[in-house]
Amino acid sequence: MYAIPVPRKPKPSPPPASGRDANQGTRARAESAAAELRIIGGTMRGRKFAYSGDPQTRPMKDRVREAVFNLVGTESAGKHALDLFAGTGALGLEAISRGAVAATLLERHFPTAEVVRRNCEALGVSDRTHVLSVNAFVWARRELGGEGGPRSEQAWRDLAGNAAWLVFVSPPYDFYLERRDEMLALVELLERTSPAGSIVVVEADARFDMGQLPDAEAWDVRAYPPAVVAVWRKVGRLA
Repeated sequence: MYAIPVPRKPKPSPPPASGRDANQGTRARAESAAAELRIIGGTMRGRKFAYSGDPQTRPMKDRVREAVFNLVGTESAGKHALDLFAGTGALGLEAISRGAVAATLLERHFPTAEVVRRNCEALGVSDRTHVLSVNAFVWARRELGGEGGPRSEQAWRDLAGNAAWLVFVSPPYDFYLERRDEMLALVELLERTSPAGSIVVVEADARFDMGQLPDAEAWDVRAYPPAVVAVWRKVGRLA
């Protein structure tokens, strides 16, 4: 007599990966890619630098950054770049790559400012950059407007040299709605105190009417959806 084989029950298939699990690898790769940015042009073209990955930092898109420097052309050369809302530091570093003699980068979030400092060191430009973890509005009123106490000797010495400025005003877009008066006062202060030959670049989105900017008719306004960029030149005017 022999035993009749009993068919084995098939092993249950593992449950399908959830959307979170299935996309985990893709998300990790995307976050890794997003954690690096690159210089688009100039002597450091193609060099990569770190980005914290924090979406609140909102780095300017590569195509918009390239468009900005196409508008500025070769005028970066010889200027002192001033990035008031530095975030990743991309604009100031790009300006250095394209011939700016120095860059002052303001970023109020201390950990993000530390990332920018490390980027400057990694790219070998720390001797030409000055990274400050400060509030841009307070800094500008003190250093440019002379309000709220004496100016910082180092910061003012950096800006008060013979070089004209290349100023980037690229804050969180909501600032133009929530802090509109402060933004307009900041731009007016830049127009008034910058040396002759300076350039101011403002980035917003379509919710803000660039026609509200001081000296509105002098701005060259271009749309790169969702961004809108305006460029102002202080050519042949007294500081």
